[in-house]
Amino acid sequence: MREIRTVAVLGAGHGGCAAAAVLTLRGCEVRMHSRSEERLAPLRDGITAQGAYQGTVRPAVLSTDLAEVVPGADLVMLVVPSVSHESYARALAPLLDGEQVIYLNPGHTGGGLHFAAALRAANGPDAPPLCESVTLTYICRMEGPATVAVYRETANLRFAALPASRTADLRGLLTPLFPNLLAASSVLETGFMNINAVIHPPGMLMNAGWIEFTGGDMLFYKESITPSVARVIEEVDAERLAIVGRLGLKVPAFIDYFCEAGLTTEAARQPRSVYRAMLESGPNATIQSPPSLDHRYIHEDIGYGLVPMSGFGRLVGVETAAMDSMITLASIVLEKDYRRDGLNLARMGLEGLSPEAVIAAVS
Repeated sequence: MREIRTVAVLGAGHGGCAAAAVLTLRGCEVRMHSRSEERLAPLRDGITAQGAYQGTVRPAVLSTDLAEVVPGADLVMLVVPSVSHESYARALAPLLDGEQVIYLNPGHTGGGLHFAAALRAANGPDAPPLCESVTLTYICRMEGPATVAVYRETANLRFAALPASRTADLRGLLTPLFPNLLAASSVLETGFMNINAVIHPPGMLMNAGWIEFTGGDMLFYKESITPSVARVIEEVDAERLAIVGRLGLKVPAFIDYFCEAGLTTEAARQPRSVYRAMLESGPNATIQSPPSLDHRYIHEDIGYGLVPMSGFGRLVGVETAAMDSMITLASIVLEKDYRRDGLNLARMGLEGLSPEAVIAAVS
């Protein structure tokens, strides 16, 4: 694996713009891709970073054509919703040279497995260096068409390669660019630390009426997570922890991860209260609810979060009543079959495998 000097950032949303700005400030040549020329247009005069990192940078390349961005890059970083991973794998297959590091930032649940299976199906490079992290490398938010507020780097960011035998080498290669990476045991561990799938579906579905009536006129974390919604989040989290226990993994409970990531106070962690953790979440205090239920908080966090978690639950014999209720409600409300169309075991290349074989496949 070669030293990383040139980075292809695929995605021009909050995380993609933050990554492009910070990595350019750190001396990398950054090339950006988006499928939308409308999204790229305001970036052509520069991306302005505010907050922990400041300055206006101009990526070396801005293009809707992957062939202008990917060849010759040392690191190919996908900062896109997980619903796009499969289509990106197909598009990237003929462009990758087999030595470029592919980084799913983030991988969500099963993202690395899904991407690898899709790349194989598209006759891509055999076993390229592939890794993922639990969430975005930066806590950030777009403040304008070409202005991104980078509040800070995500602390204690769990990171794993597929297979896990490559994690140490890839972490060493990426640490100069992303100093807060923390090695996880495998992509199963990083996948089951997807807390967005734990919090977003209950918050959206249990506030469906108000979101539709007002267009999301509320603070999502501070106002929509009431005590009753918090209890559902806690039950979904209990099922998640039961599944990882059967898989022989150790991941922190939602409340512990939320605190360790710097998203709430230590005082909120002590009583083990998700409700209090939301009230005291400074970084999330001003984030508005999505204006519609037709949003990634459901499409991604149900279809590519709870669906794969529930699938692993069936694999290891753990009942997932709370998760399944969220999947069923979302399927009714959005008129979409998330169990059929979401990330199931077959799409991760795991159908028919035993739990032991799954663990071996990621090791």
